[in-house]
Amino acid sequence: MSGQPNTRLSDLFGMAGWSKGELARLVNRQAAAMGHPQLSTDTSRVRRWIDMGEIPRDPVPRVLAALFTERLGRVVTIEDLGLVRHGRAGKRQDAAGSVEHPDGVPWAPERTAAVLTEFTGMDLMLNRRGLVGAGAALAAGSALSSAMYDWLHTDPTLSADAPQFEDPLHADPAGFDRYEAAPIGSQEIEELERSVEVFRAWDAARGGGLQRKAVVGQLNEVGGMLAYRHPDHLQRRLWGVAANLAVLAGWMSHDVGLEPTAQKYFVIAAHAAREGGDRPRAGEALSRAARQMVHLGRPDDALDLMKLAQSGSGDEVLPRTRAMLYTIEAWAQASMGKGQAMRRTLGQAEDLFVSDRGDVPPPSWMQMFKEEDLYGMQALAYRTLAEHEPGAAVHAQHYAEKALALRVDGRQRSKIFDFLSMASACFIADDPEQADRYARLALMSMGSNSSHRTWDRLRQMYRLTAEYSSYPKIHELREEIKLALPRPASRGGNSARA
Repeated sequence: MSGQPNTRLSDLFGMAGWSKGELARLVNRQAAAMGHPQLSTDTSRVRRWIDMGEIPRDPVPRVLAALFTERLGRVVTIEDLGLVRHGRAGKRQDAAGSVEHPDGVPWAPERTAAVLTEFTGMDLMLNRRGLVGAGAALAAGSALSSAMYDWLHTDPTLSADAPQFEDPLHADPAGFDRYEAAPIGSQEIEELERSVEVFRAWDAARGGGLQRKAVVGQLNEVGGMLAYRHPDHLQRRLWGVAANLAVLAGWMSHDVGLEPTAQKYFVIAAHAAREGGDRPRAGEALSRAARQMVHLGRPDDALDLMKLAQSGSGDEVLPRTRAMLYTIEAWAQASMGKGQAMRRTLGQAEDLFVSDRGDVPPPSWMQMFKEEDLYGMQALAYRTLAEHEPGAAVHAQHYAEKALALRVDGRQRSKIFDFLSMASACFIADDPEQADRYARLALMSMGSNSSHRTWDRLRQMYRLTAEYSSYPKIHELREEIKLALPRPASRGGNSARA
């Protein structure tokens, strides 16, 4: 017992709207449903958890996580509740006034598999119950990067790759889906690696909404596998699978507007990649969180995360990977109207991309960053800058045209983004005829795509059509867009900061 209030638990308790007596009764009922009928909690114990920082014994923290997850309609973990024994339960600031690491990151190495399994289990529970899962704030990029800087710049020892238990078959995932840890071999890991490729291709073609639950479920299974002590070479590969699936789960969550959930998956992916000794993968996972921040209108947070992603990627990162990282930094700079810095950063990206001789095979997660993707990101950066410097629109058109000429591999979502970059640039460049053409191409492609981000970009383009609403074609286009756009939902984390 710390003697200090658990502010994390207190805040969530206030949001849930229960009385202490109600929560005590719910804990007893939920514990019985989870196979612990002997548990007996009363109001005074709940008061000690909240007001005195007492951390209850297992299974109470898992029971509370399940209750708050269901009540709030978003994933709530044991860390979120301030109920991890090795952590600081609920104190937000120390005597010097420094902010506590958000969500307990970086957590201890032996916690990575447990956090992964707990979070995916709660996410799957939300899926089953039909809850939304978006009502939380995003952690600021500066808070995440400062919390994780020293941790990411050191290499873990492989002995920390999995939890150490007296019983090597012990696994203790949270939620209702219990997975009994068991050894697996190289053939099973190869099958898991192939499944990642299938999920990745589906996401690129159709958006993240249709397969997100399947990816989260697969990641939950891998978390259970990581609770078993495998030989080092297999354990590293399994961590790699976990990192790849966590990035996909995060990207798919971002794609459908579950922003705080997406951010947590990106952080989990960075932890998993580092546990597997793959620092470039950890850096790329954090770059996804940075792209998310730019999309949500927080480029300053994105730049904080990109500094960490680039410096923490290590010396083994390939030139093409560094090029990709620079394009994200350039997009953030463009969002802030920093044209000179953006052009310089894009120049570095081009130089790095061309310098990659291809003598070292790229990792699987980089095989989708091709020449057309470089052009697509350049088009997006210049189109974004054109909001501040209209003359940049012509460069956006140039790169979007080059990207579209190479889009032949079925990645429909990227093609939609290129169409929208081109249409927006044409509107800014006072070419409504061409803009109408590309906007309609994007609109035609969206019906079979589950990506909310494409609709977000369409809304951005729609704003540019107002100046040309007296043109018959554009007036008609505006009406078609209004009919096609889904109602804007509440997007957790768009403006909230931790």
